[in-house]
Amino acid sequence: MAEFLIIAVALFFAGMGVYGLAAPARLVAPFGLSADSATSRAEVRAVYGGFGVAVAALLFFAAFDAHGIRSAASVTVAVALLGMAFGRIVSAVADRPTRFYPVWFYFVVELVLAGLLLSAAGLGS
Repeated sequence: MAEFLIIAVALFFAGMGVYGLAAPARLVAPFGLSADSATSRAEVRAVYGGFGVAVAALLFFAAFDAHGIRSAASVTVAVALLGMAFGRIVSAVADRPTRFYPVWFYFVVELVLAGLLLSAAGLGS
């Protein structure tokens, strides 16, 4: 069962990563950002694209417990996701976003994915 949970999260990161590499401007547009220069597109491709693909690869290895990394990799990525969710809470206090999408939608996604990974690592309930 842990394998399936980790693969589900890996697929999310793979999708985000490929989308970030292929269409950086479209990926950030829902957040009111524009990637209208080579520099900004490079940043989106690096942070969303490259990072997403790398995390997906790590999680695919973790799903099959390659070299015993399942628990450590799952917890590490879960903590990163919880950090993103925490950043959204800070933003809610500082900026008070009013729309559900995209801020709160991705807050929920981050919490759910973190929960799946913690469960796969044997730490969730």
